[in-house]
Amino acid sequence: MIRVVVVDDHAMVRTGLAALLEASDDVAVVGQAADGREATSVVAQTLPDVVLMDLSMPVMDGVEATRGVLAAVPGAKVVVLTSFSDRRRVSEALEAGAVGYQLKDSEPADLLAAVRAAAAGHVPLDPRVARVLLPEPGSRAVDGLSPREQEVLRLVADGLANKQIGRALGITERTVKAHLGRVFRQIGVLDRTSAALWARDHLDT
Repeated sequence: MIRVVVVDDHAMVRTGLAALLEASDDVAVVGQAADGREATSVVAQTLPDVVLMDLSMPVMDGVEATRGVLAAVPGAKVVVLTSFSDRRRVSEALEAGAVGYQLKDSEPADLLAAVRAAAAGHVPLDPRVARVLLPEPGSRAVDGLSPREQEVLRLVADGLANKQIGRALGITERTVKAHLGRVFRQIGVLDRTSAALWARDHLDT
């Protein structure tokens, strides 16, 4: 069962999302919060697998709340659910540690798929969001990767898991995940398989 906390400052939105998620056999809503500060507390108490996080909220916005949630429960997967799809907002959320980004006008089935994907360790990005993160036309994405990011990507292409990559490079698993998040955004892919295929085509692996 995938345990989910829903964070949104609109009660009607929270209620609707909770009803949608609870209708699925493999998802349970274990908590709700109306702002970022409350979200951190609720997540610490309920230890969810996935947190659906609004961005624009009073008291503490979704970006700061994402940092707070992950500091409290590092294993939680934050999926931003918002109306904003501009590059700056998307990048801020992902840099704060969110693993996914969905727009509020997504189809219910797509939202459920995103929750399941996040829980399984994937990176669920709405295609409309992914497009704004693609490198500018004509740029060489590999040039935007640091030497360490290229090392991480090569090891992904070799089939290593995050823990194995961390051990090989002498860094933490959390740092590996942070590198991979930036790599995915830089090369314009959504998951490890696509990243591995990209690496084989563009890096000397």
